[in-house]
Amino acid sequence: MIELRDFEQRDIEVLGKLLNNKNVTQYLTTRIAQPYTTQDAEWWVNTGSKAGIAKAIDVDGTLVGVISITIGDYENARSAEIGYWLGEDYWEEGIATKAVDKMTNYVFSNSEIVRLFAPVFAPNKESMHVLEKCGYIKEGIFKKSIFKGGKYLDEHIFAKINL
Repeated sequence: MIELRDFEQRDIEVLGKLLNNKNVTQYLTTRIAQPYTTQDAEWWVNTGSKAGIAKAIDVDGTLVGVISITIGDYENARSAEIGYWLGEDYWEEGIATKAVDKMTNYVFSNSEIVRLFAPVFAPNKESMHVLEKCGYIKEGIFKKSIFKGGKYLDEHIFAKINL
């Protein structure tokens, strides 16, 4: 069973294992330290996850990934970015789709947010497919707006509106 829950101290070790996999982090922001240390995981569980809305993606009692919402400021306060990732062992099982759907429904039902958007690095077709299955629409492509790993990448912007 997939649950979105608050982070717990027991997640610290698991976060390190999951986020020290280059396949997992290749399309994630470089705000996530590499290598990902125990201190990084402790900060996330105790401090970082308290900003915005951040939840552990839990499957049958095991942390398998993270999903979060970053709410905009000022005139963008009714718009928020959704971001998510899963450990590699949990890919292609429908977990990300269920987590995005649950978080989207939660945010639209429990906040004044009317627009959720997700920036996706061009090679990450799997994430684009997850968003499309959850009813997100591609709004545009920012050409070569990402520079990561010595390469320029296009950034695809997906959004879902709740009005």
